[in-house]
Amino acid sequence: MAKTDWKSKAKKLKKKFNALKGEMELRIHDAAVSVAATTAPPKTKAAKTVSPLAPKGGFPKLPHIAGAEFAAIEAGVKYKNRKDVMLVRLAPGTAIAGVFTKSTTRAACVLDCQAKLALKAPADAGAAIIVNSGNSNAFTGALGQQSVDAVTGGVAEALGIPATRVFSSSTGVIGEPLPHDRILAVIGDLAAGLKTDAVDMAAQAIMTTDTFPKGAAATVQGDGGTIHISGIAKGSGMIAPDMATMLVYIFTDAKITPAALQRMLSRNVDSTFNAITVDSDTSTSDALLLCATGQSAAAPVKGPVAKAFETALHGVMLDLAKQVTRDGEGATKLVEVQITGAASDRDAHLAAMAIANSPLVKTAVAGEDANWGRVVMAIGKSGAKAERDKLSIRFGDLVVAENGWRSPGYSEEATSAYMKNDELVIGVDMGLGRAKKTVWTCDLTHGYIDINADYRS
Repeated sequence: MAKTDWKSKAKKLKKKFNALKGEMELRIHDAAVSVAATTAPPKTKAAKTVSPLAPKGGFPKLPHIAGAEFAAIEAGVKYKNRKDVMLVRLAPGTAIAGVFTKSTTRAACVLDCQAKLALKAPADAGAAIIVNSGNSNAFTGALGQQSVDAVTGGVAEALGIPATRVFSSSTGVIGEPLPHDRILAVIGDLAAGLKTDAVDMAAQAIMTTDTFPKGAAATVQGDGGTIHISGIAKGSGMIAPDMATMLVYIFTDAKITPAALQRMLSRNVDSTFNAITVDSDTSTSDALLLCATGQSAAAPVKGPVAKAFETALHGVMLDLAKQVTRDGEGATKLVEVQITGAASDRDAHLAAMAIANSPLVKTAVAGEDANWGRVVMAIGKSGAKAERDKLSIRFGDLVVAENGWRSPGYSEEATSAYMKNDELVIGVDMGLGRAKKTVWTCDLTHGYIDINADYRS
């Protein structure tokens, strides 16, 4: 029997594999060219009515962050006559921390950001963030990463920084190839238009179904100078984040290490962005980046200043998170759900989110119906430990149920009058322990259906 030449066979198989690999890469490239040629032209979208829950006074005046410059432009990613791409340039030495969605169908840009943060590339050359709205570049196969590479590479070349320090986000329709050629065409103009006072335009450019741009700020007195914090966010629907939020970018001039920055960010996510829900749906593209330029005259953050800084950071995060809830699609009421007396932190969270996500509770709120029985239902299905005779439920300061029954002092007239407020509190004491949790949600109206039925048109 002839002896088999395994080495020769292996070489032939390897050659065949490389040929097939080359063919597949060519097909992917051809598909990308085809996508670019056939992507729908940008559409004109009707103006939105601003949410009745929007903060009074419009977009706040945010303090300039030394070492951070912003620009926004119309690229026509999906719609015409609106800015839809924003760019941020960050000074050399900027520390960056981030948290992201835990969705198993994460967008290419999220995976790319996570990989780049894990690299811990030197910050000497600075950094940049580029964000587009109108297309999430999620579930777009190999083309998704190619689009990310093209856009971040274009920014890197325009600003003279390594591509490993260029972070990107995309938000919008899932499953449609990103027309990244439109973004590449405006990167030069974006780079030329970078300014320290254009953060408001950046906030507008990242909006999708949002009805108002979202911003928040704080200052902290450090040793030798003032530390500033400014943040912007987008989010209106598909809001029930898991470890992150919609899209949020927070900037500070504090001198702080990347590790300390990451610890502070991670510690404060659960009580802010993970404590809001509009529709119980977690986005494929949720991302939060926290950037510290180190340009403040104040000494490095440590000791009592570190505690004050973290408190201020938490305040900015909570402000932005609640603004997202205020802008929930079709929302007319903001609801704070307060759970106390739970047997464990997990039980407190389960009960709070069950109430906040319940369509029956949310539609009752929309109809200004004091139907506390739906709160009882939500607690019962939550998985949290509960005992009927120890529960008490209140709307605002009005106790509606206690000791396993409707409260003796219950007044339908008073409770119905309370339900007409724009901002409501639903409080539940489980009567079993000391754990507590507060989350925020909004009502569910026909407006939510209208917005989402028309989303891709």
